Amino acid sequence: MLVVGAGKVALRKTRALVEAGARVTVVAPDHAPGFDSLPVTMLSRAFLPEDVEGAFLVFAATSDRAVNHLAAESAKARGIPVNVADAPGECDFLCPARARRGHVQVAVSTGGRSPREAVRVRRAVEELLAGLPAGEAE
Repeated sequence: MLVVGAGKVALRKTRALVEAGARVTVVAPDHAPGFDSLPVTMLSRAFLPEDVEGAFLVFAATSDRAVNHLAAESAKARGIPVNVADAPGECDFLCPARARRGHVQVAVSTGGRSPREAVRVRRAVEELLAGLPAGEAE
């Protein structure tokens, strides 16, 4: 898996991928501190179109629209599915907002139409899950 970007959104996506057992490469000139504790390959430089070579999936999650678009076009040109954090219309697949506690997991999706609303609902679900006794969520 390739994650382009290393800010808050990229960190959240990378954590989920690592939790699922994926081997992840992250490419970004700078990275948020949370990346230091993750078992990922970090390429500390700007994204290059050839970075997508050999990736199974690509996640474009920078704060730069042009870089995200370039990553999406580079992946699509090679037949690699891509998720673009700031442009649902460019995505080949969407990632729902997830709330998880123990073995209980809830996913919320708006089909890419309102990611902020999905996050708002996810936060409400997280509060509900936090209220469960530990045994019920595990």
